[in-house]
Amino acid sequence: MAFVTTQGKVQSALSEINVTPLVDVMLVLLIIFMVTAPILQTGIDVELPRTRAGSKVNPEQHIIISLNKDNLLYFRSEPVNVHELGERLLHEIKDPKEHIFVQADGDVKYKTIVQIFDAIRAAGFAKIDLVTKPMDEKRRR
Repeated sequence: MAFVTTQGKVQSALSEINVTPLVDVMLVLLIIFMVTAPILQTGIDVELPRTRAGSKVNPEQHIIISLNKDNLLYFRSEPVNVHELGERLLHEIKDPKEHIFVQADGDVKYKTIVQIFDAIRAAGFAKIDLVTKPMDEKRRR
């Protein structure tokens, strides 16, 4: 579409879209997402012991109780006391046949792990397993 200016010149309408601001905004959003994505991955920092035996399971499908090297206990990523653990399990998990996984740091005392197992069993849950990391192939030999 053409139009005439006051000086009598014929000019066409500006029909191009400037995409530079759009690209700027997209790059800023990309940087924001790249910075915040690692922060969103929540979890308990536990250095699992390594083992040669074991089977693979999908942790998202199971109930996981975590114990870090500072002996802090977590149920569903929330801190919990070992004395409150059984009550929380009974309150939040309706089926006592549910499988419960305990992931404890390799430096945690055996006595503490036994106390956790006792609290879980006292709540009526019998299927309890320890979570470990598979040993590297190089270390196996």
